[in-house]
Amino acid sequence: MTVETFKLPDVGEGVAEGELVRWLVDVGEEIDEDQPLAEVETDKALVDLPSPFAGTVTDRHAEEGEMVPVGSALVSIEVDGDDAAEEASADVPETAGADDQDTADAEVTADTDADTAASPPDGRVFAPPHTRRLARELGVDIGQVAGSGPGGRVTDTDVRAAAEAGDGTPTPRAADADATSVMREHDGTTDLDDVGEHRESADAVEQAAAAAGQLDETRDRTLAAPATRRLADELGVDLDAVPTDEARDGVAFVTPAMVHEYAERQRETAAAASAEPSDEMVETAADEPAREPSPVVGPQPGDRIPYRGVRRSIGEQMERSKYTAPHVTHTDEVDVTTLVETKADLEPYAAEEGVDLTYLPFVMRAVTRALAEFPQVNATLDEDEEVIVCHDEYNVGVATATDAGLMVPVIEDADEKGLLELAAEAADKADRARDRSISREEMQGGTFTITNVGVIGGEYATPIVNYPEVAILALGRIAERPRVIDGEVVPRYTLPLSLSVDHRVVDGAVAARFTNRVMELLSAPARLLVG
Repeated sequence: MTVETFKLPDVGEGVAEGELVRWLVDVGEEIDEDQPLAEVETDKALVDLPSPFAGTVTDRHAEEGEMVPVGSALVSIEVDGDDAAEEASADVPETAGADDQDTADAEVTADTDADTAASPPDGRVFAPPHTRRLARELGVDIGQVAGSGPGGRVTDTDVRAAAEAGDGTPTPRAADADATSVMREHDGTTDLDDVGEHRESADAVEQAAAAAGQLDETRDRTLAAPATRRLADELGVDLDAVPTDEARDGVAFVTPAMVHEYAERQRETAAAASAEPSDEMVETAADEPAREPSPVVGPQPGDRIPYRGVRRSIGEQMERSKYTAPHVTHTDEVDVTTLVETKADLEPYAAEEGVDLTYLPFVMRAVTRALAEFPQVNATLDEDEEVIVCHDEYNVGVATATDAGLMVPVIEDADEKGLLELAAEAADKADRARDRSISREEMQGGTFTITNVGVIGGEYATPIVNYPEVAILALGRIAERPRVIDGEVVPRYTLPLSLSVDHRVVDGAVAARFTNRVMELLSAPARLLVG
């Protein structure tokens, strides 16, 4: 047996330190390879650090809340002597650099930089934990996959290519796909039969797991995103006691909604177990209106909230954008009465496919059509080269409010996807942004951003451009408002729009014409259902 020291890796390009938010293992605990050791927050993301070793934790070298420099000792693990040298050389090299594609998945071990990577030893597969997990889900023997990454590293792309080439037969877990992943495979079209088949297979796996006791309420291991674990702590909930019918790799998986529901049931049970009320108390309570439960999470009056990590990163990005790009905002309002009717007609069809249809995919379709006609709105200003780059890709960011601030998941190639595919993918990525399980890679590469201020009751806004993009569109609240039609005032559903642009690249007239084109398409949504 030998003791190996796991050092804090570079979990993001340019990151010098991270805050140790939470330990996920205790001294003396036996752990498996790839098992999360701790949650660490940097100015890039909140990440789980998986163990490169299987063994026993002998020491923890930092306290929760402590800022730990990259390269500093984090935890010591006693491992089998025969495997230690191989594990260390393959997964935790001296160089603390990290391949950007792998760090994007927010589950990063210490990887070598592309310039300093060494070839893995014979018989050893060089792959990060999330790639190994993907291989298991797709039924691919990762040992047979040729790595295209630095030093022969096997990447997610390599695994998917092997699966598509028939080098591995997908396991039932590979069928655990929602409408997003299924639709994505059809390049903009939807095979509804395939969706149902995938769902049935996924359901069968979950039922089998439950029958085997893997999803039982009395568990000794539960998978959850870091934000979910933090929520459970705040609510005083034991994650292993939260009922769930979901699993990941055969292990019970818990979501924030499940934690909230379980905490609410606990409160109701505690209230019911209290002393039986008198008749007078019952009569008094019956006369009082029902009250919404008080929020139990979030900042409280008098709190001092550290300005660091993801929150600071978001703030610095907004500051950079505001002080770099001269902003101008164009506002208008479009009659979307026909759009409201069209959405209502399509909702039952979408519901059959498990998709919650919102107005967002209609707007995304309209925006990508308009961007093709006004390429300077889908652009970036390269100040070093002194050139405006008009993109030929339409990667639409969807601003999402989270407990850590505003995050922007990106829907790549939005112009090539259908309404249901856009709806499913946007909902999936927004959910994962909120529970902090989304990867950095999925929030990069955007060329235009949409933000919805109407979801909380707003109408107009002056949104800050998501630099280095040059435009962002804010959607207001759709509501019935008075409109004049044929000389008469009638109620019509309207949508307020606010387009902020970088005035160095986009002139006011261009912003107005672009907005007019978006309005024209939204007012006649039938055009968005074809082509």
